[in-house]
Amino acid sequence: MKIFLLLSAIFTISFTASAQKSIITGRINDNQGLPISFASISISELKVGEVADQQGVYTLSVISGRYTVKVSAVGYKTTEQDIVLIAGETLHTDFTLVQDSDLDEVVVSASRKKETLDEVPSSINIIGLKSLSVQKTINNNLSEILANTVPGLGFNTNRTSNLGQTLRGRGILVMIDGVPQSTPLRNGMRDIRSIDPLAIERVEVIKGATAIYGNGADGGLINYITKKPNVSKAISGQTSIGSTGFLSKPDQTFGGYIGQQFTGKIKKFDYVVSGRFENTGVSRDAKGRVLSPEYGLNELDMWNVFAKVGYDININNRVEVMYNYFTSKQNTDYVAQAGQYGNANLPTIGVPGDRPGLAEGTPYNHNLYIHYNSERIIGETDLDVTLYLQHFYTLLSSSNFFEGNGQPGNLSKKKGLRINLNTPFVVSDNWNGNFVYGLDVLSDVISTILTDGRVSVPEMDMRNLAPYLQVKSVFMQNLIFKAGARFENINVDVPTYTTLATRNYVTGGYSGGGIVVKGDAINYNALIFNAGLRYNKLSYFKPFVSFSQSYSLGDLGLVLRSAKENTVKELTTKAIIANNYEVGFSSTFGKLNIEAATYVSTSELGASYVFVDGKAQIARSPETIYGFELAADYAVLDNLSLGGSYSYTEGKREINDKKVYLGGDRIGPPKTTAYVSYSPLSDWTLRLQMLSAGNRKRFDPVNGKYSYGTGPMDSFTTFSFFSNYNLDKNSSIQLGVENVFNKDYFTVPSQWMADNLSYVKGNGARFTLSYLYKF
Repeated sequence: MKIFLLLSAIFTISFTASAQKSIITGRINDNQGLPISFASISISELKVGEVADQQGVYTLSVISGRYTVKVSAVGYKTTEQDIVLIAGETLHTDFTLVQDSDLDEVVVSASRKKETLDEVPSSINIIGLKSLSVQKTINNNLSEILANTVPGLGFNTNRTSNLGQTLRGRGILVMIDGVPQSTPLRNGMRDIRSIDPLAIERVEVIKGATAIYGNGADGGLINYITKKPNVSKAISGQTSIGSTGFLSKPDQTFGGYIGQQFTGKIKKFDYVVSGRFENTGVSRDAKGRVLSPEYGLNELDMWNVFAKVGYDININNRVEVMYNYFTSKQNTDYVAQAGQYGNANLPTIGVPGDRPGLAEGTPYNHNLYIHYNSERIIGETDLDVTLYLQHFYTLLSSSNFFEGNGQPGNLSKKKGLRINLNTPFVVSDNWNGNFVYGLDVLSDVISTILTDGRVSVPEMDMRNLAPYLQVKSVFMQNLIFKAGARFENINVDVPTYTTLATRNYVTGGYSGGGIVVKGDAINYNALIFNAGLRYNKLSYFKPFVSFSQSYSLGDLGLVLRSAKENTVKELTTKAIIANNYEVGFSSTFGKLNIEAATYVSTSELGASYVFVDGKAQIARSPETIYGFELAADYAVLDNLSLGGSYSYTEGKREINDKKVYLGGDRIGPPKTTAYVSYSPLSDWTLRLQMLSAGNRKRFDPVNGKYSYGTGPMDSFTTFSFFSNYNLDKNSSIQLGVENVFNKDYFTVPSQWMADNLSYVKGNGARFTLSYLYKF
C-alpha cells in the first residue's frame, strides 16, 4: 500500500508539472516580411533558448509565468518583448527584426558573410563610425588612426609610406570593400593611405595569417568598408569644413579641408555620393623645425571622390555599383637636409629648395566594383558576385639610388571576379551551420618604371585562380567550429629585361646594372587550411583557439631588381606559407569588457629585407614570431569611460643554425594605448588619449655603425585631445590636438632605419578645428 501511495504521488506531481507547461511558437521575420533563418530566441529568467529553423520558425516549451523574450540575429537589432504564458496554453507570437548594419559586433571580412564577433575564432578589431569620427579629427591620416586603435599593428610612420607598419610582425593585405589595394609583388607600402576616411563606414582588422582573400595576408588583413546609404530619406547628408595647423611656430603650417556628402533612397534606388579636398601646410616638430619632405606629409594636395548606387531588383535580388578615386601629391618648396643619426640635436629637416622630379605621392587610385547579391537563389543558398577593377599608381622620391638619378613609380592594374555562395544546413536541434564556398579570379599586372622611361622592375603579370570552402558548425547553440581550405593556383609571367645599376650604400658607387635576365613563367600551387573553435555561452569567458595559414609570393619585384642571374628560373622566388596559432578570449563583467590573445606565427621560408655589401636583398630563412595582446574598456559612469591596450611582438629567424632577431622593419617596440572619455554636458564630449612606445634594443653596432633595421628604439609617449560640442541637433564643432603636450621625439621608423636621411622627428602639437552640419 505504501509503495502504491508513493507511486501515485509521483504520478500526480509529474502530471501537474506537465500540465503547467506552456508553448510559445511563431516565426521571426525581417522588416520586409521575409523569414530570418537560424535567429536566436531566449528567455533569460529560465535560462532557456532555441534557434529558429531555416524558415524562421521557432518553438519553446516552458512553464507558465511572465517573462521577457529576447530575439537576435546577425545583422539585425536585438528586440525584446514581455509575454504572459498561462498553464497549458500555446501562444503564437511572431517577431520582426530591423536590419542594423552599423553594429560594431558584426563582421563580414573574416568569412565573407555577416556574423557576430562571438562566432569568429580569431582576433578582430572593428573601428566603427563613432571612433573614426574622433580619430580623424585628431589626425586624418589612416596610418595614424589605425596605429592608435589596433593592438598588434605597428606605429604610425608619419610618412606617406607605411614602411614597417606590420601586423604582428608580418605583411598586411589592405582592401576596400574586399577589393585588394596592396601590391605584395612590388610593395610600395602606400596601401594603408589609399582612401579618405570620409568615405569609410567602418574598418575591419582580421589578425593572424589568413588565405581567404589571397596573396599578401601573412599578418592579417585590413578591410575598409565604405559608406552605406541612409534609406530613411530621399536626401540627407553632411557638410564638413575645417582648418589645420601647428601650435609651435605656426607660420606656413596652416591647411584646410572641405567635404560634402549626400545620401538617400528614391523608390528602388539608393545612393551615397561624397567628395573631399584637403591641403596640408608645412609640418614642424616640437621645436618648430620643418620636418623632412622626403616621403613626408608636408604640403599635400589630397582629393577623394566616392559614389555608391544600389538598386533593389526585388525582395531577394540587389545590384550595387561603387567607385572611389583617391589622390595625394606633395607640392612643396622644401628639400631634405640630412641630419646625423644618433644625435638628437641634428635631425633631418626641411630647408627651402626645389625638389627634383615630379610631385611625390599617389597620382591616382581608382577602384570600381559591380556587386550582385541574390538571397535564396536556389533553396536556401545565397549568392554574391563581385566584378572589380583597381588601377593604382604611386611615385616615390627622386634620388640618386639609380645610376644617372631617377624617380621610380609603381603601377598596378588589377581585374578580379569573386563568386561567393552561402548554404545553411541543419542536422538536428543542436547542430546547424553553413557552407561558404566559391571562386576567386584575379589578374594583377605590376611594374616599376622610372619617369625617364627606364625599367627597374618589368611587368609581372600575375593570374590567380583559387577555389575555396569554409564550413561553420554550431553545436548546442554556443560551441562554434570553423574550418576551411583554399587552393592557390598562381602563375606569374615575367618578360626578358635588363637590370639597372643601383647605388651601393657602403662604397657610394653603382653596380649590378646591364644584366640581361631571360623571362619565363613562374607557377605556384598550394592547398591552405584553417580551423578554429569558439565557445560563447558564458559572457564572462568566451575562449577561442585557432590555426590558420596564409600564402604569399613576397616582394618578387625586389628580387628581380637585384638579380645577378641570367634567367628568371635561377632566382630564389619560392612562396611564403605562414602558420598562425592563436589562443584568446573575450569577457564581459557588467560594464567592463576585456579581450586577450596570444599567438605564434611560423614560416619555413620567410622574407626579410637585409643589406649585404651595401645592397638591399631579401633573406629567405625560417622565422618564428610570437606575442600577446590585451585590451580593456570600462564604463565608470554613464558619462565617463576609460580603456587601454598593450601589445607585444617579438620574432627571430634562423641563419646557419643560429637564431637572430628580426629587424625593426618587421618587429616594432611594445605598444601601449589608453584613453579617458568624459561628457560634462549631454552635448559636450571630451577625450584624452595616449600612445606609448617601449624600448627595443636587440642589435649591436658593427664597426661602430647600425645597419638597416637594427637601430635601437627608445621609448616615448604622446597624448592627444578631442572635443565635440553639439550646437544643435544638426551642427557641431570639433577640435582635435595631436601631441597636445608638444612632445619632442623621433618616430619609430626613424630610429630603426639607422640612416642619416631618415632620422626624422615626429609632429609637434598640431590642431584640427572643424565644423560639421548634418541634414
